[in-house]
Amino acid sequence: MNKIFAYPPSMTPRTTHYCPGCTHGVIHRMVGEVIDELGIRGRTVGIAPVGCSVLAYEYFNCDMFQASHGRAPAVATGAKRSRPELIVFAYQGDGDLASIGMAEIVHAANRGEKITVIFVNNAIYGMTGGQMAPTTMPGQRATTCPAGRDVSEVGYPIKVAELLAQLNTPAYVARGSAHNVRETIRTKQYIRRAFEHQVAGTCFSLVEVLSTCPTNWGLSTRESANWLAREMIPYYPLGEIKHPEDHPDFKAAAAGEVN
Repeated sequence: MNKIFAYPPSMTPRTTHYCPGCTHGVIHRMVGEVIDELGIRGRTVGIAPVGCSVLAYEYFNCDMFQASHGRAPAVATGAKRSRPELIVFAYQGDGDLASIGMAEIVHAANRGEKITVIFVNNAIYGMTGGQMAPTTMPGQRATTCPAGRDVSEVGYPIKVAELLAQLNTPAYVARGSAHNVRETIRTKQYIRRAFEHQVAGTCFSLVEVLSTCPTNWGLSTRESANWLAREMIPYYPLGEIKHPEDHPDFKAAAAGEVN
């Protein structure tokens, strides 16, 4: 019998520690498949965060660093600048990247570090018990806001992809989702383009991926997917948000106006 579905070579055959219904595993697989399809595993280095995916180094079959909380872009920057031929990606959750690590990601993007960041947004702190995150939706309940996020007190959820897209530096920025098959296929295309830009040495790249957290949302797997589609996608619209080709420097180069 021929095996038609198996672990990508860029992933290890380990039992996952993620909760049932969590889509971190789906996102891991998308990244692993892209690394294999591009043939870059031998020179790929991943940066694991602090959060639910703190053990990402156990699932990717490539060299990995473990970064301090929020510091994955800084570690990725060091690796890439030391060894520019490497393909370096940081894998971060919303608490890691959008809270304690906000300064790190903004400045890495603004410097145009030629790294790839996979940003998983499940609108809550997962590993530490379901506290409100910078991405928690208005009215969404969490252990630190049991009555729901009150935007008059704590502000609105941060749209990381749009925030980074406003920087003048050339970049590839996209947002996808892993809550159903159609969007997962589309998100993998974004991840592939992000890595392709790094392989080509083009620019900084970030793909935000909307993810479910049934355990801390207090919902079933199906209910979580439906809640994401109903509540998160209207606020966090999917699609490619910024292309390096849209930057004036790229347009001038294409027109032959740059010496």
